[in-house]
Amino acid sequence: MNSTATPLFPDDDTLIPRFREAGEVTLDLFHRDGRVDDRWIGFHPREFELLWRLAQQPGVRMTRRELLADVWRIHFEPETNSVAVHVARVRGKLEPFGLSGILATHPEGGYYLDAPATPSDFSFGDTN
Repeated sequence: MNSTATPLFPDDDTLIPRFREAGEVTLDLFHRDGRVDDRWIGFHPREFELLWRLAQQPGVRMTRRELLADVWRIHFEPETNSVAVHVARVRGKLEPFGLSGILATHPEGGYYLDAPATPSDFSFGDTN
């Protein structure tokens, strides 16, 4: 991972956000699923983790090796196409919403979220 990457685990004083935006998809860490408007997508756990990780840094390429380390917690190159299979599944679940293109394949290998970073519309109410 490059030195300018956002750390995967926040400092002790930082809370992990409940919501993360992936273009028009709102990812909900509590439910471990995504929504488009008021419709749940129905991600399986690894599919959710994959999109959550890519949404952490929209537009930044993640190699297969980085995704295996960050999402699968595997620190070696297994002889598997699990990353490609999960990417295809996520794209398939985004297709009915016309959003399969937000999970893009990078020309140099790996994947990235092809959607702008946007603040969440969700809030926890008055925090005062």
